[in-house]
Amino acid sequence: MELVCPAGSLPAFEQAVNHGADAVYIGFRDSTNARAFAGLNFDDERAAKALALARARGVKLFVALNTYAESGNTARWYDAVDRVAALGADALIAADLGVLDYASRHYPDLALHLSVQGSATNYEALDFYVRRFGIRRAVLPRVLSLKQVRQVAASGRVDVEVFGFGSLCIMAEGRCYLSSYMTGESPNQQGVCSPARFVEWRQSGAQMESRLNGVVIDRFGPDEKAGYPTLCKGRFECQGQTSHVLEEPTSLNTMAILPDLLAAGVKAIKLEGRQRSPAYVGQVVSVWRQAIDRLKKDPAGFRPDPHWMAVLQGFSEGSQTTLGPYDRPWQ
Repeated sequence: MELVCPAGSLPAFEQAVNHGADAVYIGFRDSTNARAFAGLNFDDERAAKALALARARGVKLFVALNTYAESGNTARWYDAVDRVAALGADALIAADLGVLDYASRHYPDLALHLSVQGSATNYEALDFYVRRFGIRRAVLPRVLSLKQVRQVAASGRVDVEVFGFGSLCIMAEGRCYLSSYMTGESPNQQGVCSPARFVEWRQSGAQMESRLNGVVIDRFGPDEKAGYPTLCKGRFECQGQTSHVLEEPTSLNTMAILPDLLAAGVKAIKLEGRQRSPAYVGQVVSVWRQAIDRLKKDPAGFRPDPHWMAVLQGFSEGSQTTLGPYDRPWQ
């Protein structure tokens, strides 16, 4: 089971490599990258340095071109594919059909991974991407139950990668109309569901309000922990009760079901967080390296170490974690 780790900067890349990553994924400093934030990501020079470090340590380097190409401006995305191939990266992660088509025709030896942004959740979808573009791996969206992951992986059509830790998206990954409806911005192009310019915190009596584009989406008491406001994780009045109607503001943590994911045929565990600090990357990667190594030695007897869980809890949204859709009793 491969450990695939995030890096939004060269220091974060070094942390990932030094703490046990099998593969590290990065993005370029432009709109082809869904995490194109100021001060982060890689130009050609830094990407080359990252690759040299990866090669020296026996680590794979993946490049994410995981936004959807703008109409009339596809040249930027095609140029990015050329840069990935020239770099000598181990894989290109993409979702846009045009980008996958261009890459498969011009660089047939370049390994293609279907991004989570592609939202492929069943055998038929994955079969299409394999037949048309020859993808070798698919990152499954964080909306599938463990049973559904098992069914997709069992088809054997393509290697399956799932998210193990980080932010939890319960919508069509990166293409959520709920966020677009509130802000008018694409989560895929902006890299976040709630761009900072739309977020406002306002004191209202004893409570703190979180607003998104002027609309109140949650209120917090003095002792409540508040996560970053996204519409799907807000609290709303429904049938006379105020609650998190869609999803609670917590982070995904699948460590407790690692043996089940291994038995299901999952080939890689992905950690989310290219927008996070090098310190986050180092500590989270270290914990997951230890966990996967222990899993390999004794799958049947695997139990998460309480220290590992405490570390992950400290990096979680609202200091809370969940198995999310992996564990839905009603499913």
